Amino acid sequence: MSWKKERDSLIAQTMAFVQSVTGRKEEAGPAKAGLVPVAPPAELPPPAALDAWAAPKTIAPVEPGKAAEPPPNMPAAAPPPVVASEVANEIRARVAGFRAHQERFNREREEYFSKTLAKLKAEIKEMPEPRVDK
Repeated sequence: MSWKKERDSLIAQTMAFVQSVTGRKEEAGPAKAGLVPVAPPAELPPPAALDAWAAPKTIAPVEPGKAAEPPPNMPAAAPPPVVASEVANEIRARVAGFRAHQERFNREREEYFSKTLAKLKAEIKEMPEPRVDK
């Protein structure tokens, strides 16, 4: 049996199954779709024949596809030019913002340290004198 006959047989079996499940005939049957109806086989092939179907087949290597080139009469879209002064100004603004942020952190850290040290000194002064036994 050639592969075309097997394919047509499989299509016919599938159509028969669909018709049995839905309970109605398909409007576009195999004859209307340009397919030749083939009677389903009387019985399934033996399991040994099915193993031949499952055997791996050699596959021809696939050539990599080529990227489509743009038509020569259409120039490629160029990104808008970036003015160096605009970039430099943006960098300067970001650096200035970063420095201001770091100065604020340093100020807050110094204030916290000063308050903590002042509290510690006040607590030390309020402590009673240690007793010395002679």
